[in-house]
Amino acid sequence: MFRKRKTDAPPSAPDQPAQPSRLAPRSPSEAIKPTAAPPPPAAPVRERGGFLSAVSGFLTLFVVLGLGAMLGLVVVDRQINEPGPLATDKVVVVPARSSVGEMANLLQREGVITHPTLFELAARFARKQPLKAGEFNFKAHASIDDVLDTLIQGRPVQHAITFPEGLTSEQIVARLRDNDILTGEINEIPPEGSLLPDTYKFERGDSRQKIVTLMRAKQSEVLKRVWAGKAQEVPVRTPQELVTLASIVEKETGRADERPRVAGVFINRLQKRMKLQSDPTIVYGLVGGRGTLGRGILRSEIDRPTPYNTYVIEGLPPGPIANPGRAALEAVANPSRTKDLFFVADGTGGHVFAETLEAHNRNVARWRQIEKAKAATDPGAAQSVDKVEPAPGADPSAGPSRGLPASPMAYDGGEPGTRSRAFDASEGTARDPLRNKTYDLSYPKSVPVLRNP
Repeated sequence: MFRKRKTDAPPSAPDQPAQPSRLAPRSPSEAIKPTAAPPPPAAPVRERGGFLSAVSGFLTLFVVLGLGAMLGLVVVDRQINEPGPLATDKVVVVPARSSVGEMANLLQREGVITHPTLFELAARFARKQPLKAGEFNFKAHASIDDVLDTLIQGRPVQHAITFPEGLTSEQIVARLRDNDILTGEINEIPPEGSLLPDTYKFERGDSRQKIVTLMRAKQSEVLKRVWAGKAQEVPVRTPQELVTLASIVEKETGRADERPRVAGVFINRLQKRMKLQSDPTIVYGLVGGRGTLGRGILRSEIDRPTPYNTYVIEGLPPGPIANPGRAALEAVANPSRTKDLFFVADGTGGHVFAETLEAHNRNVARWRQIEKAKAATDPGAAQSVDKVEPAPGADPSAGPSRGLPASPMAYDGGEPGTRSRAFDASEGTARDPLRNKTYDLSYPKSVPVLRNP
């Protein structure tokens, strides 16, 4: 349709090849090739500020430290709770006002812990509770955590001291002073009969006066209860008189099953206005709070007037002759209802009782046979002065019922007034019921035997 327009071509240069026309067809090798798109423009680079860099670094460090702390806590917790080095239980005394470091070093020396530094760290940062001083029992293989529990919540080791019934206040104070676990001095000797014999618990370092105060409080409490339950027919007018009679009963027998009956004998004698004639009252009138002669009673001492000698005075002595126990107090408040007026040893540690002097004399004769048999088999054995017959035909309301020897055989050389061959069976001998009582194992000392000056 279209007609090509004719144009005048410029003259070609002789040395240049003719240029192909732009519209001239191309060879297949010279076909049009696609061209690559130009790259997008580069984003502008923003420089990181110093604050953001520091925050990032701190966060990284915090994460690393947190992981390290968690790992450390796991390791420390394992070491704190792992079994300790103790092979057996051990008692350790932690002095008062000890620092945590001093406690750690002490426990390491005693073999309770292995790592004192770890103990300090646990005490200061894990528990954050004050540690107690005192005497503690650490269990075998106790961990650091167990040791801290003991020092924070544990109760210090409890010691025990036992006072047998029938000791005087002076003897009790001497026993307290001999105990080297207690501390401090005792202000004064407590009144006789004001202390309750028993076993008392205490901690190392407790004061001796604290034990005395506790004994007085216990005795007052028990006496108040016993007095409230006293039988009406018992002829004692005040609680103090009850304690006085109970102290005599306590010294006369060491057998619990006999106390009510022995108390009944003394009650009957009081009601009949008979002298009590108790040998322990003679001893107390001679030596007072020392409590024991350490030998037999002399004939002259039986007749020697003292405020306490119930062979001489009528009724009760002016005060107790010892500290009776709870059972003796209860025995006096509610004695056996019998007509017995006499008793004598039966050779087995007890007594045989009688209502009449005639029956009593027969019992005494049997006792003398037992004594002679003992002397034949054991020449060192002695007859008892406090369990012998009265003079034949003696009036029980006026004369001795149990104490006066009836023949020269009771005396060395057969002369009245010389020292008896016998030993007082209830005072300071191997047959002394006080010395035969069981003492606590933590303080195995016997009652002191004091000599008569």
